[in-house]
Amino acid sequence: MKTVRIAAAQTLEYRENIEAALTCALDMIRQAEAEGARLLCFPEGFLQGYLTEPEAARRAAMGLASPTFKAVTNRLAAAGSMIVMGMIESEGEDLFNTAVVIQKGEVIGRYRKAHLLKGERFFQPGTETPVFTVDGLRFGINICYDTGFPEAARKVARAGASLLVCCANNMMPRANAEKFRHVHNAARGERCRETGLWLISADVTGERNGRISWGPTAVLNPAGNVVAQLPLEAPGLLVFDIAGDQ
Repeated sequence: MKTVRIAAAQTLEYRENIEAALTCALDMIRQAEAEGARLLCFPEGFLQGYLTEPEAARRAAMGLASPTFKAVTNRLAAAGSMIVMGMIESEGEDLFNTAVVIQKGEVIGRYRKAHLLKGERFFQPGTETPVFTVDGLRFGINICYDTGFPEAARKVARAGASLLVCCANNMMPRANAEKFRHVHNAARGERCRETGLWLISADVTGERNGRISWGPTAVLNPAGNVVAQLPLEAPGLLVFDIAGDQ
């Protein structure tokens, strides 16, 4: 049976520093492609930062057709693997917490976060559940809090995917981070068991202003078991082979 090599980047958090984020992304892409990965996932809000202050988010937001975002995709044009990258997207006056799908510098599509935390309500919720294909492997996307809602994963499964890609950012006050340290994979495992999907997550790591993130960046199988995971305390690249759909 043909397998597809997938990867997830566990990175530091880059806030309003697109150049640093792109430098990190290009390094991770080089590593992933050197290991033969065909799909690479980055955390939620990776490009501009997971910004929950409306003014900062609006200042950093980009339209996918804008010259500013075109300059970003031009930097990624040499990447042959398919990239799923979290960003803050603008469309007219609306803002979205988006995961954009890019290959060879071209935008293949996007997923907009459907389930928003209280502090994210200035974003508009997404309403569509697209499915993408890389080397015969069909995948859909959830963004962080989405995985707390069974219907979000079910929509991906009903659309014919076998893999759920989860872009996440769990930078929390330390007390909350301790409380939820082992909860994220447990919730994601429930989604896998309910739907029969594989899942790969990408998260940030590090500390900021009394907050800390331990990920997790992991792969879960359809039984909801963690079959691969990066250490929680440092940036890294997780690479895993799963069976394709064809």
